[in-house]
Amino acid sequence: MTKLSYWLLLMLPLFAHGAELRPFTTDGCSLFPDGTLTNSVKWQHCCISHDLAYWQGGTQTQRDAADAALAQCVRDLDEPAIATLMHIGVQLGGGPLYPTWYRWGYGWPYARSYGALTIDEQQQVQKRLAELVPDDSLPKDPSDEERP
Repeated sequence: MTKLSYWLLLMLPLFAHGAELRPFTTDGCSLFPDGTLTNSVKWQHCCISHDLAYWQGGTQTQRDAADAALAQCVRDLDEPAIATLMHIGVQLGGGPLYPTWYRWGYGWPYARSYGALTIDEQQQVQKRLAELVPDDSLPKDPSDEERP
């Protein structure tokens, strides 16, 4: 096998799409505290929303928007310095080709780079999101109940 063949074989995952999306997972604010000493989960909800975006991946523009939304969420909690620090951290450490559990697009097999999700991938995201909140756990509309 030539060097070019080996290189192409190694690079193939970078171009592969259409793989199966793993169920959503989150660890809160990966490698960063979820809050302060007095409120240990103060901005954890911001990180979980950010993780949802990172889990599904997408374009560079979508990643930048997710990172900006994280920073704004923390800023809205009157933590501008923490927001700036977090924004810098996710911009530096969240790229799609880092072999980490918190990279951009971590729900997909490793080495999926930036790119718009295909229709099939969008459907997989919707299916996995629906699994997070099963229909039977939602409050029922009283008008849907059978009347005696």
